[in-house]
Amino acid sequence: MATVLKSFEKWKEFLADRINQAEHAGMSDETISKLAFQIGDFLADKIDPENKEERVLKELWDVGDEQERRTIAKLMIKWVGQQK
Repeated sequence: MATVLKSFEKWKEFLADRINQAEHAGMSDETISKLAFQIGDFLADKIDPENKEERVLKELWDVGDEQERRTIAKLMIKWVGQQK
């Protein structure tokens, strides 16, 4: 995963692939959103951003409350979903 985090485009591709796999496995949109929120929380807490895009996302995550963070997670899913 460290390699994926070095390039924001690779991160978006990785996330899009995982979302696609989750959908094909029958996960609901709500479950996928919850997982995206948990991943976002983990990344913000444990991983130092590797590039400027990740830094912006982390800063937005850090200033947001829980509802705003859930919105960021949902927007990321929607955004990378357009990459398909």
